[in-house]
Amino acid sequence: MLGEKQVGLYDGDVRKACVGTYPNCLPQPLSRQIIMEKTCHLEDKSMHDESPRIRLNPESSALLIIDVQKALFSRPTQLYKADELIRNINSLVERFHLSNAFVVYIQHSNNKMLIKGSDGWQFHPDLCIKKTDPIIHKIHGNAFKETNLKQALESRGIEEIVITGLVTHGCVKATSIGGKNLGYRVILVKDGHSNYSKEAPKIIKKWNLKLSEEQVELFSADEIGFM
Repeated sequence: MLGEKQVGLYDGDVRKACVGTYPNCLPQPLSRQIIMEKTCHLEDKSMHDESPRIRLNPESSALLIIDVQKALFSRPTQLYKADELIRNINSLVERFHLSNAFVVYIQHSNNKMLIKGSDGWQFHPDLCIKKTDPIIHKIHGNAFKETNLKQALESRGIEEIVITGLVTHGCVKATSIGGKNLGYRVILVKDGHSNYSKEAPKIIKKWNLKLSEEQVELFSADEIGFM
C-alpha cells in the first residue's frame, strides 16, 4: 500500500448509485463521512496465474464489499482472521480496478454499534477505496432491500456479483440469497467473508455449504480472474 489521499464525501456527482428513492441511499453531509482513497499495490497471486479457476467478464461483473466497517473489528470477540480478510478483499478490489470492473461498497447503519456518522460506522481504514467506487447505504441485511443497488448494477449491465464482507451469517448470507433471487449469478468468496462468533470457522463452513446448495458458487480470492 504505497499511497493515500483524502477525497472527502462521495457526493451526488460521483455517487449516483447512492441517490435514489430511499433515504438510506442518500450521501451523508460532508461533516459526517470522510473517506481515505488508497493506492494499493499488493502481491496478488492470481495476477501471475495463467489459469485461474474462474474467469469473469469485466463488463458484466461487480464486486460487492459488504459492511467492512470499523465497529465490527472492535467487538469483545475478535473478528476471525481479520487481517487475512482485508488482504483478500483488497486483492480482489485491485484486480477489479485494473480490469475496469465495477466495485461497490455497502455500508450498514443501525441504532446500536453502527450509528450513521459515528466512528464505528466508517469503513475500515485499510480498504482500498477509490473515489469512483459507489457506496450503497442500507438498513437491512439484504443489500438489495430498500436500496438502489439493483438499479446501480443494471445501469452497468451487471450479471455476475462477487460477494465479500461481513458478517457471514448476517448480511453476507442475506445479500447472497437476495442476489440469487433477483437472477444474478452469485459468487461468494469463501475466504472473503468472516464473523466475530466464538465458532467463526464452523459458521463460515456451514454457510459456504448451505449457500452452495442454493446455487451460489464458491471460489477463494486467488481463484478469481478475468477474461
